[in-house]
Amino acid sequence: MLEQLFGSRTRVKLLRLFLVHSDREWYVRQLTRTISQQINSVRRELNHLERLGLVSAQLRQQKKYYHVNTHFSLYQELKALMIKSRLTQEKTFIHQIAALGRIQYLTLMGYFVDDNQSMIDLFIIGTVAKKPLESLLEEFRRQFGKELRYTLMSPSEYSYRRDVTDKFLYTILNSPQVVVIDRLAVNRT
Repeated sequence: MLEQLFGSRTRVKLLRLFLVHSDREWYVRQLTRTISQQINSVRRELNHLERLGLVSAQLRQQKKYYHVNTHFSLYQELKALMIKSRLTQEKTFIHQIAALGRIQYLTLMGYFVDDNQSMIDLFIIGTVAKKPLESLLEEFRRQFGKELRYTLMSPSEYSYRRDVTDKFLYTILNSPQVVVIDRLAVNRT
């Protein structure tokens, strides 16, 4: 959707990265690795964003570091647009995870609820094919520049950990989260 609006997949990925991680600085090769795009297209789009005034650059230690200009006139609107776009793509991401197996519990934490203290971003109880899940998480990393931390438990492991009052499990369950699937009535136990 945003590619059509902004004209370039590379530009959208850069915008998303800069606006979601507005406190970070990046150099060109780091950006190319993070968003999985060709260096020439990254340079071209950085020049474009710099001319617009959305991105600023500083030369340090013979590297040019780029960061978002939070004083850019449309900064807040673009950030809000990226967040709304992210929510749309996250819904697709969640549906793709749910299709990977028999999921009895799925919750979004950490990154998804802006909780920087959370140990994980995704908690799944069920039977899920691990390789396709990891491929999906890698695609998410390429799209959003964020590597998700996740915990996957089988229903029997969950039951055991619940019965022995496992500290890790209860820390997860008492953290801020958005429950997407709950066929175990986890939050009522």
